[in-house]
Amino acid sequence: MAGKFDPNQAQNLQEVEKQFAVKAVEQAQTYWNLLEKVHPRQLRLTKFDDEIYEHALETFPEFAAPHEKLEKLDEDWMKSKDGKERWRNFINAYEKKVQDYNFGSLIRTDASKEYNETNTIFVTRIQFYAIEIARNRLGLNDKAHEIAKEEARLEKEKAEKKKAGKKKSTS
Repeated sequence: MAGKFDPNQAQNLQEVEKQFAVKAVEQAQTYWNLLEKVHPRQLRLTKFDDEIYEHALETFPEFAAPHEKLEKLDEDWMKSKDGKERWRNFINAYEKKVQDYNFGSLIRTDASKEYNETNTIFVTRIQFYAIEIARNRLGLNDKAHEIAKEEARLEKEKAEKKKAGKKKSTS
């Protein structure tokens, strides 16, 4: 019989890590598509949005006005000793409530910009929910909504031009 599992001694399996990364990217793409189609203030991410929002503002009063900590996430602040402890307590409160609460998610560090290599960090799903629910309710994702809509419009135009070009070449 195997001994007790020690997560500190566990080896990372590359294939499992890849699968988690793929899932995180898929979730980010889905969220960006939602930001394009639904105004952020009307977007609900979970059935616990109200509770998560209130709990986040209570636990992290620095998220309150002027909202600088939500507009631009400070990874060093989040991963400081105090930040880790506060986040750990926040995250654990959702263990039995929110499915996949501790799965990895990608989040934009600057709410006014799109997902890209320099504007993305890895967080847990419940951290993603807490931050994005607050950003949505406080209007901090309005700029991202406009960017996503414009990107979609440009993609549609590009596809229509390509389609029109194919019709000309076949006639």
